[in-house]
Amino acid sequence: MYWINQHKIKQPLYWIKKDMNWFHYTLSGLEELHPDDILCHISFYEASAYAFWKGMRLPTEFEWEIASPHLKWGQRWEWTNSAYLPYPNFETAKGAVGEYNGKFMVNLMVLRGASSATADSHSRTTYRNFFAPETQWQFSGIRLAK
Repeated sequence: MYWINQHKIKQPLYWIKKDMNWFHYTLSGLEELHPDDILCHISFYEASAYAFWKGMRLPTEFEWEIASPHLKWGQRWEWTNSAYLPYPNFETAKGAVGEYNGKFMVNLMVLRGASSATADSHSRTTYRNFFAPETQWQFSGIRLAK
């Protein structure tokens, strides 16, 4: 919650309040928000703070993957409570490829699922997406666990 307070985050990215009503920017332009809309464009910090406020938590990426056949997913990427780390027995490639890939495994969190803007080849339950925890873009959302 420190990051949220430090950066004075008051609402998800692309939300705007006009005349006492909330709107959000979509691929179709500015549209009014509705209570049943899927929450999008939130950071890991916002997702984690909301989960804490609800007395819940974010699932680990492994919990998410196991539960995925029973979930309605694919509208937005879902933050997990897992750092983007290599799987067991992963070996870094030698040379430039290893150096290039290695920099992506630092200070990032895993998102699972897919979004309405995700290519079909990346829309599967085993795909690991990753972003910095303060990132609010690319249709990032939330899934809660107990």
